[in-house]
Amino acid sequence: MKNSLPWIVAALFLLLALYFYWQKVEAENRLVLLEQDVVEAGRELAQEEAPEDSLVAAEPSPEDEGELVPPGGAAFVDELGTLSESDIQRLERKGLENPEVGLKNDLNQKQSKLIPTDGVLGGTMRIRDSRILNDRYALAYYEDGHIAGYMLLKYEVNNGNINWTVLDNTRL
Repeated sequence: MKNSLPWIVAALFLLLALYFYWQKVEAENRLVLLEQDVVEAGRELAQEEAPEDSLVAAEPSPEDEGELVPPGGAAFVDELGTLSESDIQRLERKGLENPEVGLKNDLNQKQSKLIPTDGVLGGTMRIRDSRILNDRYALAYYEDGHIAGYMLLKYEVNNGNINWTVLDNTRL
C-alpha cells in the first residue's frame, strides 16, 4: 500500500496534465477558427467599402463656391428643413413669392440683431446654416470661428413682412 500511493498520485497528476493539455489544444483550435472568421469578415468589409476614384467623383469645395459650411457635427440632416407643399401654400398666401428663399434671405439680413452672442477674438458671428422647419419655425447654426451655437426661431409673415423671434439658444 505504501508503494501504490505515490503511483496513484503520479497517475492522477498525469491525467490532470493530459486533461489541461487537451483543453489548451481545444482553445487554440477555437482561436484559430475565430481568427479566420475575423480575417474573412475584414476582406468582405474591404470589398464593400472599396474607395472610389477621388478624381472621378470630385465635388467642388465650399471655398471655390464662396459658401461657408458648418463643421462636421453641425450640419443638419438633409430632410430637416424641407417645407411641405401645404406650408409653402400658406406662406405664399401670406405674401411670400418663394417662401424658403425669402425666409432664408430675410434671416441672413437680420442675423446681426438675432444672434444672441457676440463674436470673440475678432470674429464676427454669422449664421452658417439655417433650416426652415415649417410655416412658423426655423433652426439656425451660427459661429464666429471660435464659438458656436444653435438658435430656435419663430417667425411671423404679414403681407410679405417677416418678424423673427429667438425662442431658444444653445452655445456649443
